[in-house]
Amino acid sequence: MHYARWLAQAIREGQVEVPQPYTGEIRLVSLKPGDVHTVVLWSKDYSPLLADEGGLRQALARYDQVFCHLTVTGLGGTLLEPNIRPWRQVMEQLPELIEFARHPQRVTVRFDPILHWREDAEIRSNFPLAKQILKRCARNGVRTVRISFATLYGKVQRRKGWDWYDPPQADRMQMARELVSIADGLGLTAYSCGDHSLRGAGIMPSKCIDGELLTELHPHRLPAPTGKDKGQRPECGCTPSADIGSYTMSCPNGCRYCYANPIIL
Repeated sequence: MHYARWLAQAIREGQVEVPQPYTGEIRLVSLKPGDVHTVVLWSKDYSPLLADEGGLRQALARYDQVFCHLTVTGLGGTLLEPNIRPWRQVMEQLPELIEFARHPQRVTVRFDPILHWREDAEIRSNFPLAKQILKRCARNGVRTVRISFATLYGKVQRRKGWDWYDPPQADRMQMARELVSIADGLGLTAYSCGDHSLRGAGIMPSKCIDGELLTELHPHRLPAPTGKDKGQRPECGCTPSADIGSYTMSCPNGCRYCYANPIIL
């Protein structure tokens, strides 16, 4: 939510110019409420929205439906996520976020990514925090969680100061089975983001933008597109949408594993 003021202003203007990632061509996207089925947001901290920074909360109130993905890795405030709030503070936003979205199914939590690294001759991970985080999800009325294991792109591996570890598939499957067991015990449904290999552990692939679900949740049952978004990766299950974010918008969170365009000091 570092671009809360930008988004609020774009909504007030009723449109936004989006540079295409490869060609640089400008795509004009309408943000008029009559042209938007659902606004889908991703963030590791919704406090700017909840505090109505730049008038964003008021601006989003113009839309019939807002769906929120809240990412919580458990690493906020550490050297891996230096500019993110500690995870317990972030989870405290859930009741108000659900109230803002007007339905618990319009809020999902992403335990994403699951990371491993070597430190002091040991392999460390955020995976042991999964049970605590999922318990907080269930306690606050969240019904779905989405997970993924970190993809260690070349640009990530070249960053100095970190000795990343990529667990073998057998270990991933064991962790996935543990996550399913935890989620089932809490009444949660776990999905995997862009990873069909976890089906064998009982985790179905996610549609992080799910036209069928968004149609079902829409206050007027307005139908949303339900085919595959052809602009996404082959294993991505998302239905068509217009992404108004851009890799030209640097993120100040400073996450060491980020594959996009982070500001890392």
